[in-house]
Amino acid sequence: MLFAIKGILAKALYAQGAGFELLVAGRALMSLPMFWAFTLWREGWTAIRETPWRPALLAGLAGTVCYYVGAMTDFLALTMIEASLERVLLFSYPAVVVVLTSLVSRSWPQPIAICGALVAYLGIFLAVGGLDLAELCANLLGAALVLVSSFSYAVYFVTGEHCTRRIGSARFTLFAMSAATAACVLHFALRADTSEFVALPATGWALLCALGVLCMFVPALMQSEGVRRIGAQRGSVVSTLGPPTTILLGWGLLGERLTAMQIAGVVLIVGSVLAIELVRMTPRRAA
Repeated sequence: MLFAIKGILAKALYAQGAGFELLVAGRALMSLPMFWAFTLWREGWTAIRETPWRPALLAGLAGTVCYYVGAMTDFLALTMIEASLERVLLFSYPAVVVVLTSLVSRSWPQPIAICGALVAYLGIFLAVGGLDLAELCANLLGAALVLVSSFSYAVYFVTGEHCTRRIGSARFTLFAMSAATAACVLHFALRADTSEFVALPATGWALLCALGVLCMFVPALMQSEGVRRIGAQRGSVVSTLGPPTTILLGWGLLGERLTAMQIAGVVLIVGSVLAIELVRMTPRRAA
């Protein structure tokens, strides 16, 4: 649910004149020192220094893809579409994970997983506007950017599933976030106006701090600990609370309203993702 309020805080910052590049770079800069402090406390400097270079490199590449490319497209999309719609579209990443995992393992996914992925994309079509051409055109570019971000999150998930077996989740996240932060800061220095930081009012700084701490660092730790306690599969099922949370907050705080067709799309996306995760929880019978 903390992850789910990201779009709400971003909209509030946009209303104060902040640009999307400032949000991405500021969020990364706020959270990175805390990721370093946590990993040093948990793993120690020796373990960090002796991490094999190959999984460390993969973590850095995955972090750059997800938390630089994916974050930039996601926060840019939030300037075009509603926060509730953004969260639902971003949540479609398990459908992409099904495809990527099949490509990596060179095996066909279970039929119900394929059906779930197809239903998820039908839900995306309806959530973006469906047969309402005016709504579809208005949301098309923003939705496409969120789907790029969703793909980047799936790449991060699949890479993390492989790398964390060798270096653990703390070091994987550390290397991923370090590489992503370097890319975000370089991008901001080259492309954006650095005076934006100075011009941000005190309330804007408070919101930016909340974005980095409450919507990135804290939920990342809670998610890792939750997965450790109940497993990744049950944790994924619990995460279906995210999109409804954003929809309710968007309705209550921002006055966002979804049409009946969009609500049907939301139901299809969340329902299909839930079905995919439940299938992954079910052990396959031996041949």
